[in-house]
Amino acid sequence: MEALHPILNELESKIASKDSINTEISQSDVSWHIAHSLKVVANITKVLQSSDPKEYRWQFNWIRSLVFIFNKIPRGKGKAPKSVIPEENKSAAELQQELDSVRTLTHALENLHPKNHFKHPYFGVLNLKQTQKFLVLHTKHHLKIIDDIIK
Repeated sequence: MEALHPILNELESKIASKDSINTEISQSDVSWHIAHSLKVVANITKVLQSSDPKEYRWQFNWIRSLVFIFNKIPRGKGKAPKSVIPEENKSAAELQQELDSVRTLTHALENLHPKNHFKHPYFGVLNLKQTQKFLVLHTKHHLKIIDDIIK
């Protein structure tokens, strides 16, 4: 999970701009994007930890293949499931607390089996390595949105 840690640091640096908003870029403020990104990492990490590696079955998914080849998630094409939509506007302290919790959670990924898995609504079943790549891509995607909002 080493690739995710510098990105979490970058996400942390955006907390100071949490109230920034630019409706031409996103209907949500920076706080929402930070909270959403943290919720995605936390929820997926928990699913990975509870998955049974024996149940993993690889399947081809062309959407996943394209996103992973181009290393980019297109804007405005997906819709976040309810489970990863932040409930309310978080304070800087709450965002920092969630970030610290996510950092602790992600350390557990280092000890998981390569076939621990997670089912993504668009990309299908992702093994540990694919999930780690997705978490980095997804967080970078929201960091780019955050940077555009702050500009």
